Amino acid sequence: MTAISGALRRNSSRLVEGAVRQSRTLSPEGLRERLFTLTFQGMVYPQIWEDPEVDLEALEITPECHVVAIASGGCNVLSYLTADPARITALDLNAAHIALNKLKLRALEELGEHGLFHRFFGQADDRANVALYDERLKPRLDRATRAYWEGRDLRGRRRITRFARGFYRFGLLGRFIGAGHLAARLFGVRLAALLEARDLEEQRLIFETAIAPLFDRRAVRWLADRPASLYGLGIPPAQYRALAGKEPGGMAAVLCSRLHRLACGADLRDNYFAWQAFGRAYPPLGGGRLPPYLEPVNFQAIKARAGRVEHHLMSITEFLRGQAARSLDRYVLLDAQDWMGPAALNELWREITRTAQPGARVIFRTAAEADLLPGRVSPETLRHWAYQSARSAELAARDRSAIYGGFHLYVAAERRP
Repeated sequence: MTAISGALRRNSSRLVEGAVRQSRTLSPEGLRERLFTLTFQGMVYPQIWEDPEVDLEALEITPECHVVAIASGGCNVLSYLTADPARITALDLNAAHIALNKLKLRALEELGEHGLFHRFFGQADDRANVALYDERLKPRLDRATRAYWEGRDLRGRRRITRFARGFYRFGLLGRFIGAGHLAARLFGVRLAALLEARDLEEQRLIFETAIAPLFDRRAVRWLADRPASLYGLGIPPAQYRALAGKEPGGMAAVLCSRLHRLACGADLRDNYFAWQAFGRAYPPLGGGRLPPYLEPVNFQAIKARAGRVEHHLMSITEFLRGQAARSLDRYVLLDAQDWMGPAALNELWREITRTAQPGARVIFRTAAEADLLPGRVSPETLRHWAYQSARSAELAARDRSAIYGGFHLYVAAERRP
């Protein structure tokens, strides 16, 4: 088991380094990229931070669709099953993400009732989850996935025990959010107080009087201006530069603006992203909306369709190279293009264009508001695609996760040479 887990880590590290590295190794930027690669080797996203309801509106998935998506924490991939696609291929450079995705799929197939599934992945803080894993899930997992969850932390505890200790408090993102809560408490602010607001007006009042002033603190502004401090959000150096942009107030102003959207952009009962940020958990069952894959009404349909999902530890470009021309229908790139240099970006879009059916759809997010493709991807490639600017802006405004500057939708030309 240990040998398998080590091999997966090495393979994952190689893939991430290949994706992130854009600078000379011994340059300051190259050293930052190397440091990010090291932090990205384990679990990064215990839950994904893109709004699946926005994705589903943009993708317009039909029963004939083959969807290709970056897996990340798997929340979106499973939520796409509510639209009844023919097939989903989920890809990731991070072996821990693949292990989480496969655990969710096996739980869907093995657990017969929503209550058990929700306790495991919705509450994710019950000792009974570990017993359930040992008795019903562990024997049915492939060797690599089992090796990951049987792996030990520095205190000798199996990784699977995180589902008894609050799974969403772990991973790089979970620990980053925890550090944010600790820092706020040092200044006398309890971030979880936002969840006690009774309506949007009270949410805004709490944010403006208690949370926003934190970003005026010298220590907070100093930390925000250090790229390494945001590695916990899964933001590599190239994306940090795009996120910071030319904002006069620096990164602290950017973060304050995005957090304001998260805290005040929707009623808390409708925004489980805000619950994760301010409460480090999902709302209790019946106390607010959940990711579509965790909603009771969707459980049986998703369970029946779980066999349509397959996972691969590889880049999306590598996967597309092996696919037939005009064979794929939907592409979900998350924010991966923010990481890419011009050569990698052009290769990706050549493969997307080659494999896309007429009418295919591509969605992605960017740290900055503007679409990053014009001027970076060849006009010869982009002429096969129509950018849906108005629809993109509309959906970006409704994305409850609020962390990204832009949401973007491209549709392939119906008639292509």
